[in-house]
Amino acid sequence: MARKETITIDKITDTAFEMAREEGLMGVTARKVAAKAECSTQPIFRVYKNMEELWSAVYIRSVDYFRGFYDLYDKTSDVPFANLGMAYISFAKKEKHLFEILFVSENSFLSKDAKKSMYEILNGKNGNVVVEINAAKTKGCADPSDLFMKLWILIHGAACMCLTGDYDLSDEETLLLLQKSYEAFSKS
Repeated sequence: MARKETITIDKITDTAFEMAREEGLMGVTARKVAAKAECSTQPIFRVYKNMEELWSAVYIRSVDYFRGFYDLYDKTSDVPFANLGMAYISFAKKEKHLFEILFVSENSFLSKDAKKSMYEILNGKNGNVVVEINAAKTKGCADPSDLFMKLWILIHGAACMCLTGDYDLSDEETLLLLQKSYEAFSKS
């Protein structure tokens, strides 16, 4: 009778994803995944052709994780782009390694079909960016796409500062910064 397979693709992917959250993607090696999943490397390479394929699965899981994070984020501001910016910065604070995988790293191992642009990830399945652009247009902004670009440079910079420990504004201060920046940029 054949031995029952106990190490599934889900177990391998879950283990690799949790490792990426803790150590970053380059910390995810076949030997480390095998040790944490309590198996040999054989099951890993039975379901994934190589490490790049496993990293791609972790990347896809990270995209879904960010989208879920945003969907569940408490949206308290009626100022366009403020909630999206707050969620993005909060994600950088709480999930540094996943943020780096999604929004900072080149991820050259990904196929063109698998790679998502920052805009695609942010926009998500619900059109998050489009909703914010439309809200800005409704509030009288003449060029909401240009406003988004200007605000996003500020937001992305703040989020990247979280990775290095150089961002020390509270959530209240951050929200106020985003709201004031929206007002300033929408007038220019």
